[in-house]
Amino acid sequence: MKKTTQLKNLLINPELEFIMEAHNGLSAKIAEEAGFKGIWGSGLSISASLGVRDNNEASWTQVLEVVEFMSDATTVPILLDGDTGYGNFNNMRRLVKKLEQRNIAGVCIEDKLFPKTNSFIRGEKQPLAEIDEFAGKIKAGKDNQTDEDFCIVARVEALIAGWGLSEAIKRAEAYRLAGADAILMHSKISKPDEILAFMKEWGNRCPVVIVPTKYYATPTQVFRNAGVSLVIWANHQLRSAITAMRETVQKIYHTQSLIEVEDKVAPLSEVFRLQNDDELQQAENLYLKTNELKKTAGIILAASRGIELGGLTENIPKAMLNINGKPLVAKMIDLFHERGIKDISIVRGYKKEAFTFPNVSYFDNDDYASTGELVSLYKAKEKLNNDCIITYGDILYRKFVLASLLDEEGEIVIVADANLERRCCGNNGDFISCTKQYSKNFSEEPVFLKDIQFKKLDKADQFDGEWIGLLKTNQKGSKILKNELEEISKRENFEKMKMPDLLNILIEKEVPVKVIYIDGHWLDVDNLHDLGNVTAYQ
Repeated sequence: MKKTTQLKNLLINPELEFIMEAHNGLSAKIAEEAGFKGIWGSGLSISASLGVRDNNEASWTQVLEVVEFMSDATTVPILLDGDTGYGNFNNMRRLVKKLEQRNIAGVCIEDKLFPKTNSFIRGEKQPLAEIDEFAGKIKAGKDNQTDEDFCIVARVEALIAGWGLSEAIKRAEAYRLAGADAILMHSKISKPDEILAFMKEWGNRCPVVIVPTKYYATPTQVFRNAGVSLVIWANHQLRSAITAMRETVQKIYHTQSLIEVEDKVAPLSEVFRLQNDDELQQAENLYLKTNELKKTAGIILAASRGIELGGLTENIPKAMLNINGKPLVAKMIDLFHERGIKDISIVRGYKKEAFTFPNVSYFDNDDYASTGELVSLYKAKEKLNNDCIITYGDILYRKFVLASLLDEEGEIVIVADANLERRCCGNNGDFISCTKQYSKNFSEEPVFLKDIQFKKLDKADQFDGEWIGLLKTNQKGSKILKNELEEISKRENFEKMKMPDLLNILIEKEVPVKVIYIDGHWLDVDNLHDLGNVTAYQ
């Protein structure tokens, strides 16, 4: 259905309809994805996003450029806030022509003088247009549209200017007779009294549009009962964006870091999705004959029960424990997806039927109770081809940890927590010694693993850090790991071997294992005490 026809149907539908403000292509797409059937191209929001006042300081051609991006990004109709039509009847004729060329479904013009001022700023002092002049502007627009469903909405400012109900009725009727497809009746008082009084007098002569920005506390059913056709939520995407952006930049400014905000903002993958990057990738596959890009695989080792958690894992493995509304391993899958890792495998064992995630490959270690992690990794060795992330299934870590690992160059790279104070003393872990200790001072000198031991920590300076159970290989590193797995799988004690054993074997063979340090920002879930820390972590 044409966008113009969609908008006209919204106006004439006997049911109350709603459209949402947007001010650029991104916000327009967000509004459509939320379910809105139409978009309000707000003059206030567009001008504010451009950093100017809502006083026609942005030219009509600049506004046209913005709404063209909005139209290209969406499939639902856009009703443009066209201010006063940007001039006289001749400007109005040209505006309609240009909007139709850009697939804009309709325009709303208000009966004030050019240049206009926002209705909520000294509205009672703003002069109104002569009725006949404004009616002529409407007629000129209707006479020059080429699409019969293109809509012109006449916005009546009589109540804003304090001219009263009778003037509002008089103007609305004149604009209806001039050909307006709907009347937008505007009010700035905090109750809907003026709107309801108008609706009672108007008597459904043509559709009525309202903007309840000031009388927002009114139940929506009141508008339905009064016979309103369309409600415009006029500026809330812009206002919410201002709040969110201010909080984010202030946090970054004061902390001089991104760690506190990274988990609270949309991932870059969501930006790329909204930009429809998938379509570009498909087009590149069709038109650009290049070597296929390497894809990163993810292997999650989640075969164990987690017997230390007692009855909590009687019916589900610990990787499926509900952590703040979502299974632990599901949080890990979400992190992978945000970083574009789609080839995900889970090595399962205990209560393996609990793992039912779509688009995930499964490998089964049915001997989970008597074998170590290397047997589980061996089950999924076919995934060790190109870049690969290998992770334990019972850990949580901040988004930046995975991002840092993916960005780090190296055949085999592990993540280690240098903050051992929180683990001291008496805790067991995979503690490491490295070629260089952690330092907050900047250095380009790489750090490599010298030794890793699973043992109890007696004092904080006993080791350089703790491996958190997260590892990355590039194509060469994956080949090394796969070959080593094949070789040590022949050993008699292979079934009892763990990941630290593999890392130590690599070190003995002088395979460089690179280390990137973090300072906290992760948790493992091994026992009830760990589980109690999860809420604080989140």
